[in-house]
Amino acid sequence: MKLEHAFEVPASPQRTLALLLDADQVVRCMPGAELVEVVDDRTWRARLSVKLGPVGLDFLNDIRLVDVDEAGGVVRMEVAGRDTRGKGAANAAVTSRLVPAGAGTRVEMDTDLRFSGQAAQLGRPNVVQDVSARLVGQFADCLRVQLDGATSEEDRREALHRAERPVSGLSLVLAAVASAIRRLLRPGKRVRGEGT
Repeated sequence: MKLEHAFEVPASPQRTLALLLDADQVVRCMPGAELVEVVDDRTWRARLSVKLGPVGLDFLNDIRLVDVDEAGGVVRMEVAGRDTRGKGAANAAVTSRLVPAGAGTRVEMDTDLRFSGQAAQLGRPNVVQDVSARLVGQFADCLRVQLDGATSEEDRREALHRAERPVSGLSLVLAAVASAIRRLLRPGKRVRGEGT
């Protein structure tokens, strides 16, 4: 499954890249994630907890930076995650491009995501797209706070505290339903039945 996301942060591409390459800082901004180990400057391990209704998934992820082009502002990483209770796996190849945008930076992320096992049963494309948009939105909000020089230390701690909370299935499902309804009600769009 291919996913595309973009957001802007109030810092230069160089400063943004430095934060994105800091395992401790970037993992703390990922909703429901916890840094387990920094193997070296290119390899990390992190845990990610997701609850979808009665099903809880705890992914242990190996994150590897496969290419860092500091001059071009491009980072490519591979993520291999497996549920610690054997309910499935998720693998991703992520390319992030940092583009100057006024006084800040536009971060463009392309993700190629694959699921297996029970994770694949829960990972319907529309739900995954809506959920990933929400997760990236929360991640971007946390990065903005960390990169904004005018943000107080208390606001930074609160942003990190919000990101530490496990991802709640109920809120994700509600967000996915709301997004699906917005797509259906979009002006100028015809609503078609499945398979047409």
